[in-house]
Amino acid sequence: MDTGGSLALYMPIVGLFILAVVFAVGSVAAAAVVGPKRYNKAKLEAYECGIEPSPQASGGGRFPVKFYLTAMLFIVFDIEIIFLYPWAVANESLGVFGLVEMVLFIATVFVAYAYVWRRGGLDWD
Repeated sequence: MDTGGSLALYMPIVGLFILAVVFAVGSVAAAAVVGPKRYNKAKLEAYECGIEPSPQASGGGRFPVKFYLTAMLFIVFDIEIIFLYPWAVANESLGVFGLVEMVLFIATVFVAYAYVWRRGGLDWD
């Protein structure tokens, strides 16, 4: 059994992994050596696009739940697009079964979209 030939196929992947690790470690080390050493209060503050940072509670403050809900809605509708793309590529080979399945999928997502819209989940206050 010749395992030397099959292991040789993985050597480019191993070499690329080693190169990535060397580059990552080297970048961090170079930044520590070459980077500026003069720190002041302004450099240690959080940067918020030129706006003075607002004071926050000791725990970092809390975000309203609507931010998380908006992110989840984006993920749900983004996943719909991910499922539509392969279907569009293989549309002819799937036949009527693929068409019916995709219509059911789009209808399900549309019902969820209508529900969120009616509940006011897309309103920006």
